Amino acid sequence: MRNALLIAELSLREAIRKRLVSVLLLLTALFLGFYLYGIVRLEGTLDQRSLDAGLDGRSLNGASNLPVIYSAMFGMYLVYFLGSLMAVLSTVGAVSGDIENGVMQSVIARPISRAQLVLGRWLGFSAVNLGYVALLSAGLLGGVYAITGYLPPAPLAATGLILLSTLLLTALTVLGSTLFTTLANGIGVFVLYGVGFTGGILGSIGAFADTPTLTTLGRAANALMPTNALWLGASYHLQPAVALQISEASRGANPFFANAPIAAGLVVWAAVLAVLAVLAAMYRFSRRDL
Repeated sequence: MRNALLIAELSLREAIRKRLVSVLLLLTALFLGFYLYGIVRLEGTLDQRSLDAGLDGRSLNGASNLPVIYSAMFGMYLVYFLGSLMAVLSTVGAVSGDIENGVMQSVIARPISRAQLVLGRWLGFSAVNLGYVALLSAGLLGGVYAITGYLPPAPLAATGLILLSTLLLTALTVLGSTLFTTLANGIGVFVLYGVGFTGGILGSIGAFADTPTLTTLGRAANALMPTNALWLGASYHLQPAVALQISEASRGANPFFANAPIAAGLVVWAAVLAVLAVLAAMYRFSRRDL
């Protein structure tokens, strides 16, 4: 385990040396500034409309504040999407990149097992990716709260599910890096990500049209790739009662937001799948010819 932690530390240093961390901080600041500026303008418009209507104010969790509520939810969807993108792009060459560059031969010549190398790579990139998502989530929700006074009902639970999705994608990308070339790995993981997204759309269409076949296909896709299901579970925790009532009235027609919590079994399965992916990556690379 000590060697794995050493590799994780080296992966973090590599990310810093390649300016990955500094670029992330800069882009995060630009994204938050751009998005929160829109929230400032939106809040000003809503306040002015309340004054024009002769109202003293508006309820933070009421229908009059729905634009802010949905803006916060959509902002968190962007956090989920950017976290997924980051998980794949930062990790796509975790093992295969070193093999293709000829660096791996010198690394494995040292007193460290291949399994420890893979585990350390996953730990290091997971630290970067999870830190990025946590920072982005805190900045966005904290900014919305500072500007409008609104905070979603359960922000920690929602952020936790998004972090689990990021962790799963990182694990699957590391696994793919031990099986395929860097390019093939990136394409394959994005296809899996698309399967999860398709599952959410099929499930929404099936629920809205009352079509059991589509609902079943959506559940199967979510079980195969539960990242989108984790986001839908997160979206449920981001919605106050008034937004949930709208979702229920539309019978789940919106594929981006859920009107019911995620099944506990699916959360456990996502965590187990992440662990299995890392174990499979360790096993595969231990027996791979270089």
